Amino acid sequence: MPNNDSDLIEGDPQRMSEIRTATKVFQPYFFDPGRPFVYAWRLGPVPAGQEQARATCWIAERLYQLGRGVDMAWAWGEILDDDALDTLLAEYPGQVFRPSAGKGAVSLPSPYPGSLKSIEERYRAYGRRFRYVHGGRTPKVVFHQPPRPRFLSVAYDCPAARQLYELREPTAEAGFALWPLVRASALVVRLRDGAVERLKRAIPGCASEIERVLVGRKPDGTNNGPPADRVRIIPLPSIGHVYADQEIRRVVVEVPATCPIRATDVHWAFSGLLVAPETGEVHAVLTRAADQQFLRHYGMHGDGSHRVWRTVTPAALPENARRRRIDPARKSDDAKAGRERATEQARAAAAVCHALRHAGVRTAAEVIRVQREPFDRNGALVEAFSDGSRFTKERLWHVEVTFESTLSGPLVIGDGRFLGLGVLAPLVKAWGIHVFTVEAGLTEHADPMAVARALRRAVMARVQRVLGESTALPAFFSGHEPDGALARSQLHPHLAFVFDPGRARLLVVAPHVLDRREATTDELAHLRVLEEALRGFYELRAGTAGLLTVRAAIPDRTTDPLLVASRTWESLTPYHVTRHTKKVGADEALAIDLRAECRRVGLPVPHVESTECRGVPGVGLVGHARLAFEPAIEGPVLLGRCRHMGGGLFAAATR
Repeated sequence: MPNNDSDLIEGDPQRMSEIRTATKVFQPYFFDPGRPFVYAWRLGPVPAGQEQARATCWIAERLYQLGRGVDMAWAWGEILDDDALDTLLAEYPGQVFRPSAGKGAVSLPSPYPGSLKSIEERYRAYGRRFRYVHGGRTPKVVFHQPPRPRFLSVAYDCPAARQLYELREPTAEAGFALWPLVRASALVVRLRDGAVERLKRAIPGCASEIERVLVGRKPDGTNNGPPADRVRIIPLPSIGHVYADQEIRRVVVEVPATCPIRATDVHWAFSGLLVAPETGEVHAVLTRAADQQFLRHYGMHGDGSHRVWRTVTPAALPENARRRRIDPARKSDDAKAGRERATEQARAAAAVCHALRHAGVRTAAEVIRVQREPFDRNGALVEAFSDGSRFTKERLWHVEVTFESTLSGPLVIGDGRFLGLGVLAPLVKAWGIHVFTVEAGLTEHADPMAVARALRRAVMARVQRVLGESTALPAFFSGHEPDGALARSQLHPHLAFVFDPGRARLLVVAPHVLDRREATTDELAHLRVLEEALRGFYELRAGTAGLLTVRAAIPDRTTDPLLVASRTWESLTPYHVTRHTKKVGADEALAIDLRAECRRVGLPVPHVESTECRGVPGVGLVGHARLAFEPAIEGPVLLGRCRHMGGGLFAAATR
């Protein structure tokens, strides 16, 4: 065909043969002819939906070109029911993009009312893009850029094909087979190798691709391909209850949309696998799970949006984040100083940021906490996970991350994320305690009740901003009825606002935590609003107490004196008596009221020792006390008439 040198022949078509020397090869730009594009819409009910479907098919049959390039195309339309559409998408060899309501991984332009008109305007302007401007001695040619077409940017997600499996005993009863938590890596290796062997026998021509997407390397041992294409085998220890044993009973397998092996083939390879430890006896059979509800414990089902995540199996961090090994025979001589421990933890926290980026997490981390010990009582130290894995114990860390915004699961990080390590589970915030540490600005001898009132005003203002100015503030946040009267907590439970003077901390406590019960559906909805309102809360104007700079903190129930389990509790802020018992002394009246208040909130009746008691004009009987319970109870302990404003706060006794 002619090249672009027509100026050499002065535009004479009779001389076209002189420049017919160029060779151009055309090939599709957008798609592979062997892998067609599929567009699917779920239309409305009959008869309007049928009319839209017929119109869509009529338009599709008149398609002759895809895009504005050289990709000539043709298309046809079909009307399918839901089952046929699901089968078509499941068997489609390419990626499947679905609208994701603003949370997608990629944004694609989509037409909306006015798009066709903008294209017509661009077409007309394209013919007038060169214009002569007369002025001066010679006219000039000015180029005018045609207006761009207008499309709506819609977020599309390309979800992985996920299947939950259960480990079942190879017996007639087929009960759950338990796999030890610390052997999670060995379980993943056995399942992976079994699936690889199955796929190689079924698809011998794809051995290289099977090795790449399941093992992560070529048959010769070299690495190949992006990690985003690899199949993830994630062991799910049993969690969700304080007494859960955290043994592994379930495994989830995720096949990314970019995986060259079809998801149906991968799931077939895992279904029915026999799991045999070193003894050779069949320990379990991998069976597809009918109920998917367990996935909610790992943020993969239901709402699935959480800010705080904790490792169930420790994350394997890079070599530069490893701890210094201490010889067990010289523990005293080689003991680490506080500065060295802080440096190690800082390096590990920095490595966690890189691990999140490598795992595809783009949400910024607000708080990172690392430690060797598990976060749950039935977890295991990191050292136990190193046996049977290729990671040394010094590289393993338990991690807790608080993100700036919510995330959905599954969340697996670290160098061992394809070997069952670094599995995180969300910390469900339904227990409803928000803690903020005062970093600067607090004046000396600040009144705890005044600081609590300032905190209440700030929280109410931030919640009102989230709800909108036209929405009335619920009593859950304000503690007042619509007519302005004080809300009775028995009828309208509401938040408590607390200032901990000993540790300079602010606490916002949900009512179900105060009353030691489960949160209601309405309270959970209010707590989600509160979570959003407190995001970015860094400053509190507390009047005479100062302009406070605050930072969100994560309390540790095992060490925090306000939350730890203890038998003896002592007053931090004055206790205000709810009802003064007649014909007894002040100390006895205080003790009687405290015992009654403990019964009301579901606590056992304690032995009360009054340490201070006085009458305050206009307020009533106020005092401090020490409570001794027969069993140890967990905090927080907030009692009395002013507990919603920080009064009656107790802390576990240090002696």
